[in-house]
Amino acid sequence: MTGAAVGAVPRRLMMLRLLLGRGSFRASVQLMQVVLAVVWGTIAYGPFANALGACAWLVFLPNAAEKSALKLAPRVRATRATVVALAVRFAVAPVLVFAAALLVTAVAAPESALLPYLAAACWHTCSGMLMTVSGLHRLRGRAALDAWAFTAGAVLVLGVTLATWLADWSPRTVLLVLPAGLAVVALTAVALLPRDWSRPEPLRRRRLVLAYGRTTWLLGVPELLDALTVAVVFFVLAAVGRVADSGPFYLAMLGASAFCSIVRYQLRIHQPGVSLRQRGSGAVTGRSRAMAILRAVVVGGVAFAVLFAAALSIPVSRDALLADTGLAMWAALGTLTAVEVVAAVAVMYGIFLIENTGGPLLGVSFRGALWRLVATTVCALCLVPPFGAAGGFAAVVVALAVEAAALHHMVRRRHSGPLPTRPSRAGLSSTT
Repeated sequence: MTGAAVGAVPRRLMMLRLLLGRGSFRASVQLMQVVLAVVWGTIAYGPFANALGACAWLVFLPNAAEKSALKLAPRVRATRATVVALAVRFAVAPVLVFAAALLVTAVAAPESALLPYLAAACWHTCSGMLMTVSGLHRLRGRAALDAWAFTAGAVLVLGVTLATWLADWSPRTVLLVLPAGLAVVALTAVALLPRDWSRPEPLRRRRLVLAYGRTTWLLGVPELLDALTVAVVFFVLAAVGRVADSGPFYLAMLGASAFCSIVRYQLRIHQPGVSLRQRGSGAVTGRSRAMAILRAVVVGGVAFAVLFAAALSIPVSRDALLADTGLAMWAALGTLTAVEVVAAVAVMYGIFLIENTGGPLLGVSFRGALWRLVATTVCALCLVPPFGAAGGFAAVVVALAVEAAALHHMVRRRHSGPLPTRPSRAGLSSTT
């Protein structure tokens, strides 16, 4: 793997192929949800959507390894193969844990209420593992394998959707077939990696493993916590007996997450180059842009809270926000989805700039994510019981503003000048 391959951005034609691959996968998942909601009806679809929504945050558990590998690999040479080998191990481990739990439950208690949630966990962790392995293929200059892998995933989803439509598969059958098929795709992608990446020699450099683990924790856990904030809404919906609202909320949030995933994917593609540019004095420019973006999110969050409260005081808009079905409900959820997407993308980009300025700021995004999780939990407990799916979206948007405010405060307090250190290319000690 050459240095040029590590930091290079794919050409325009390849970028189009990558977007089509990921886009086809996302589109197939969206189509599947709509078809399943029609085939099964609201009552049967609600628990299915709740299981997928409650476990959606787990996709970032194996995917955290990609983020740290894309940040560190361009900055190191001697330990590059070891860094990538660690990324593979970190990505595969969660899949093995949940797959083992699913197999034991399927044999010992096939009718257990836990089974759909374990199956959903396997689906999301397999998706995260496939994202990480695809990112490693891009890193070695084989970006086409990324596109082919997710195109295969799209074919799998469409096949399951068609089978459910024609053969009337149950929610449990769908939840078992999907992760099994995606696991085959992901393991095939692992097998196509170079031997010293997927099957490395025993790792004896304990300090390197610890350093990589720390970087993966600081870079990956914030995204995992951010996704967990959405899962909190599903937990609250189930706890207060509004599982039927999980369907509309999941479908609307699925559209938002699909768009955010495309943006996140673009950031990952450009991350190696940004990581190189934002070393040393380049970090100042990145921090300044991030601070301006975060300030805008805070102002927008305050404006949203005022407008949401005003909408609840007007009978027409209040009825739309509280509707269970119909065009008015989807119009209200569509508006809330658009607001959530804008806020989420802005915060995501601000964090991206902060994390790629250097090691001293890695912990900032983690603490910001904790603030968001607490804010979402408090807001969801207050807003979801009376307002259902609309209250869930309001809780998510307000929490994004809280996270932006916390990040802005921490970055401003911690740094006012350029980062003094220049990372070494021989190891990870000064890059993490």
